[in-house]
Amino acid sequence: MNDQVLSGGNSNTVVRVGETVRRVSGPWTPAVHTLLRALRTAGVREVPEPFGFDEQGREVLSYLPGEVGNYPLPDWLWTSEILEGAGRLMRRVHDASAPLVGEDLVWNLPSREPAEVICHNDVAPYNMTFISGRVAGLFDFDTASPGPRVWDLAYLGYRLAPLAEDAGVDISDDERLCRLDRLIRAYGMPLSRTELLLTVTARLLDLAAYTDGRLRETNNPDFAEHAAMYRRDAVRADTLALRA
Repeated sequence: MNDQVLSGGNSNTVVRVGETVRRVSGPWTPAVHTLLRALRTAGVREVPEPFGFDEQGREVLSYLPGEVGNYPLPDWLWTSEILEGAGRLMRRVHDASAPLVGEDLVWNLPSREPAEVICHNDVAPYNMTFISGRVAGLFDFDTASPGPRVWDLAYLGYRLAPLAEDAGVDISDDERLCRLDRLIRAYGMPLSRTELLLTVTARLLDLAAYTDGRLRETNNPDFAEHAAMYRRDAVRADTLALRA
């Protein structure tokens, strides 16, 4: 059976083999599989089912049907149904992951305090699938690690408000703020838009520093461009926080 290289995701080459997906594994993969099993046992069926490893040592996951939110981002992505559906799915993922906080598991990224849940750390359209205008799946948990709920919610807001420069959608700042409000309500967390925006700023500056490190490791100029964008977007989020 031939391997079909898939688009989407944000880390390494992903291939489809039949109804499974194969990815390069790492020391953190057993923890990710533990997380995925816990989520599915709790009824979160929108995430891949782990099937262990193949003869090449790659992890084997179930294939999630649907369309991935790849770039250039499609116009249908900006509906309220998708925004609120993403917030509701994140809440379910977080609630189901909470029992794993404090377990002796090796994660790809360091824990961040307060460690309330297992954060996905990259919830964005390119790591989600959509069917008939609704959120259908969430994948690529490679960078999952314990952290605060708002850390994940802030990045989702960054990608879906959207505040990201590369979103390619022309909406007003007032509309972005209203979308953040709807996302917070969908998640169901008592949080002000100012708190969320300040976390977006911190999240993007942290991500820029991480991307600087990836630039030093790889000399890939794309990382320099991404780090610069994150810093510009952090300024935008900080400016919005002052008027929110």
